[in-house]
Order: sequence, then C-alpha cells, then structure tokens
Amino acid sequence: MPGKPKLHYFNGRGRMESIRWLLAAAGVEFEESFLETKDDLTKLQKDGSLMFQQVPMVEIDGMKMVQTRAILGYIAAKYNLYGKDLKERALIDMYVEAIIDLNELLMTHAFQPADKKEQHLATIVDKATNRYFPVYEKVLKDHGQDFLVGNRFSRADVQLLETLLMAEECKPDILAKFPLLQSFKARISNIPTIKKFLQPGSQRKAPLQEKDVPKLMKIFH
Repeated sequence: MPGKPKLHYFNGRGRMESIRWLLAAAGVEFEESFLETKDDLTKLQKDGSLMFQQVPMVEIDGMKMVQTRAILGYIAAKYNLYGKDLKERALIDMYVEAIIDLNELLMTHAFQPADKKEQHLATIVDKATNRYFPVYEKVLKDHGQDFLVGNRFSRADVQLLETLLMAEECKPDILAKFPLLQSFKARISNIPTIKKFLQPGSQRKAPLQEKDVPKLMKIFH
C-alpha cells in the first residue's frame, strides 16, 4: 500500500489550499509537513526535493510533484474528477483556469498595504460579480444539471466552491444576485467528503490574517 500523500507548505492556505480541497473531496487522507522557518525551505531546496526551488510540493505515488496546476491535474485524473472525455476535460480546464484567476486575486488581499485594501476589495467584487460569477450562473442555467460539466462531480465543482466561499469571506453578500450559484454552493457543500472538510478540526485552513504576513515573508524572502 502506498503511503498517504504528503504536502509540504506553510501552515496556511496559499496555493496549497486548492490541493487540500481536491484531495479531501476525493476522500483521500493526507499528511502535512509545515515550513516554519527559512531553513525548512532551504533544506528542501538543497536536497533536490523542489524541481523549481519552490513550494507547493506534494509527495504522491513515488513522485515529488511541484507546480500547483500540475498537481491538481494529476489528482483530478487519478481520482476520476476530470470528466469522461477530452471535451469535458477541456471545459473543466476552461472553468478552472478562470476560477484560479479569481482565486489569485482573493489570495493576495491580505498582502495589500492598508491604503490599497479598499481598492483591491473593490476590484475583487467587480471582477467576481461582472466577469466570473455571471458565467458560472449561465453555465448552471443552460446546462440544467447539478454539476458544471456533464452530470458528474469534477474538480471544477470543487474549485468553484472553494472560491465562492473565499469571496463570501471578503464580502458576505457577494452571491446575492446569483441564485443558481447559491444553490450550487449549498448542494456541493453537502457532498459527504466536502461536508467533512468544512467541519471544524479538518485540515482546511483559516483565512490568512495580516499578523501572519511577516512570518511568511521571513520564510519566502
């Protein structure tokens, strides 16, 4: 029996959080090794564990995988969360790439200087409600199924739910004009593996706080 996947990252969300979400959604138990200091990162770099000298890194199936999108693609394919054919996979990829664009904006909010925070939040809300959410609302309406692609659960559903919840942390009423996304959120949140991941005490990480930023800067800079 191969061991559990082992995730190497700091003890917070960042780019590893989508990987945690996808493993949890697939019902896969995983271990985490947290970077606490710059030395922890340097050790991984020096022992050849990091192909491009950076994390996230996931040990899985005898590989030390880096690059977030590559890791997510591997997990999705391995656990049958990547559609039934090439066309479905292409749709999933298109939806996911846009989700990642919005996710990156949300992720960097805590790092904004105080005088830029308000404008940054306004940008998030504008792009979420005018560019991204209307597309997913229309997809759900036109498709008429419980899931974004085909009629089966995929990585696109997992990653959209993660990002919807992050957007609500920034602005609790951000989904007010999107009834289908609201029902999608409720439906996907009730899938047993995801419901478990959303419970207190799971390996899901809390939002990054301003007080955490200096510690991260010491590890990565």
